Amino acid sequence: MSFNLLKGKKGIIFGALDERSIAWRTALRCHDEGAQLVLSNAPVALRMGEINKLGETVKAPVIGADVVNMEDLKKLFEESMKHFGGGIDFILHSIGMSLNMRKGKHYTEIDYSFNQKTLDISAMSLHRILRTAWDMDALNEWGSVVGLSYIASQRVFPDYNEMADAKALLESVTRSFGYYYGLKKKVRVNTISQSPVRTMAGSGVKGFDAFFSYAEKMSPLGNATADECAAYCASLFSDLTRMVTMQNLFHDGGFSFTGITETIINQMEK
Repeated sequence: MSFNLLKGKKGIIFGALDERSIAWRTALRCHDEGAQLVLSNAPVALRMGEINKLGETVKAPVIGADVVNMEDLKKLFEESMKHFGGGIDFILHSIGMSLNMRKGKHYTEIDYSFNQKTLDISAMSLHRILRTAWDMDALNEWGSVVGLSYIASQRVFPDYNEMADAKALLESVTRSFGYYYGLKKKVRVNTISQSPVRTMAGSGVKGFDAFFSYAEKMSPLGNATADECAAYCASLFSDLTRMVTMQNLFHDGGFSFTGITETIINQMEK
């Protein structure tokens, strides 16, 4: 069901890879809500994924950009503003990659050169995106920026590895840049701490199936789906949430504030 929440708004969606990804589902929802879009991902991801298919569906150009390359980001914003004929109203940052996880490195034995790249791609990329928009005055007043996070930024989840540190940094950038952007142009910056979702990235985490099952049993409402997260993103891009900024917003069916559930107790007592 569409509510025309984003009618007349223009936004950039980073990170759509395939139809399971939250960024992909968010692009579909934002399009349904009346938004005009530009889609972006790293050149290697453009080759691996099916983003051109999404671009056709939501009538959006696909512009490749390496999010750790400031010239790429500048070009992306220039082309996006030219396409829109003006400024940008919202941005979704759905970007994350752990080289240590890919290489099978345990958290206690991480390669620090890999770690630097992980933090740059997964967290400081948000700073780079915001910095580029800031320098180019690309975001309209009362714009909205959302990054996707996970509760491992605050609690220990074995095998989530260095991505836990990356998400903690992502949330810190959200607060710090959100403060300055709020003062400058009333732009709000938030992260969503989402339930585990069976995306390509999520499924690459060791023990993901156990993560997913445990969260489902620990959440009074169950795990939030990618489509439900997309709807939440759309609400944060809309004018209904103008006074929400610098927040890490849990979208996890109640997992984050549940100590234990009867289902888990019964399972342990068997």
